[in-house]
Amino acid sequence: EEMAKTIDARGLSCPQPVLMTLDGIKAGGADEIIVTVDNDASKENVSRAAVSRGWTVAGIDEKNGLFNVTIRKGQ
Repeated sequence: EEMAKTIDARGLSCPQPVLMTLDGIKAGGADEIIVTVDNDASKENVSRAAVSRGWTVAGIDEKNGLFNVTIRKGQ
């Protein structure tokens, strides 16, 4: 069973969260990645980057100003 990978990009500004997300996708071994960011721009950019690589945004969970963006491989 594939484990979800988590990427902590809190406190980072673009393009860093996006690059970390793309690295996570490229590394393989995870069908699901949860990226934590703390601003709207990163949330949007991470989502867009995932979709451009053929991943889907399964959900965005906001808590205390943090966004957990869950992306999944394929449809």
